[in-house]
Amino acid sequence: MSEQAIASDRRAVPGDSEFDRDTAVSRREPGVYDIDLRAGWTIGNAVNGGYLLAVLGRALADALPHSDPFTVSAHYLTASRPGPAVVRTETVRTGRTLSTGQASLYQRDEHGDEVERLRVLASYGDLDALPDDVRTTATPPALPPMDQCFGPQDGPTPVAGGSAITGRLMLKLDPATLGWALGAPSGKGEMRSWFGLADGRDADPLSLLLAVDALPPTAFELGLSGWVPTVELTVHVRHRPAPGPLRVSITTRNLAGGFLEEDAEVWDSSDRLVAQSRQLARVRLGRPANRP
Repeated sequence: MSEQAIASDRRAVPGDSEFDRDTAVSRREPGVYDIDLRAGWTIGNAVNGGYLLAVLGRALADALPHSDPFTVSAHYLTASRPGPAVVRTETVRTGRTLSTGQASLYQRDEHGDEVERLRVLASYGDLDALPDDVRTTATPPALPPMDQCFGPQDGPTPVAGGSAITGRLMLKLDPATLGWALGAPSGKGEMRSWFGLADGRDADPLSLLLAVDALPPTAFELGLSGWVPTVELTVHVRHRPAPGPLRVSITTRNLAGGFLEEDAEVWDSSDRLVAQSRQLARVRLGRPANRP
C-alpha cells in the first residue's frame, strides 16, 4: 500500500482495523480464550510469529490488571496454522506497577489431539505512568525517504518467501538491504524498513509485537534462502509510539551451528526508540525461504 493511501481520510484507527479484528480473542471463561487464526497473516503455510505474539499479548492484556506489555518472551514450540486455536492464560503475580502472566496457544492436530504451539511469559504495566527520562546512545536508523525504498509490490516478480502477510503490511525496505532480492546479498546480515499496517492504523504497544518480526529475515542478506523458523523471541516495549510510520532495523552478528540471532530496534516518528527485541532462529538450507 502506498504512503499516499496511508495518508488518506479512510485510514483505520486502533480498535477498528484488520489487525484488531484478526487478533481479537473471545473469552470463553476466565483465563481461556478462543480465536480463529487468520490466513492473511501467514508466510508460506505457517502463521507469522509476530502476529501470534500480538494474539497472546491481547489475551494477557485482558487477563492481567495492567494493559501494556513491557516485556514478552516467547518460545515457539510447533508451527501454527490458520484456523481455530485456544489461548490459556495464568496470572503469576500482580503488583502496583507490574503484573506478570503466562499464556500458551493450542491447536488440534490431524488426529484431534491438542498441541501446544507457543508459550509466553510476560510482564505488563502502564506505559503512560513511566517517567519521561531518556538517556540513550542509540540512534535511529538512517533510512532513505519512503519513496526511495521498495516494498514487495515493487518487484517485477514475487519476492522469495513472500506470502499473504505482505498484503496486511506497509513495508518499504532500504535498498541497501535488498541485495538478496537482486541475487547479490551484501553478506552483512542487516534489514531496515519503514513499517506500518496496510490500512493506515497507527502503531500501539500490541502492534509493536508484530513489527519486530515482520521484515524479511536477515539471513537473506547473508546469502541464505532456507526456512528460518523462530525458536525464541523476547520483546521489550519501551514507550507508546507516536502517530506515523515506524522505522525497523534488524541486525545479525553471529550465525553458528545452524542458529542465528536477530536484534531489532523500532523507532517512531518522533525519533524515539519504542521497542527492542532479540530472537534466536534456526537456519535450514535448501527449503523455501519462509519463517513463521
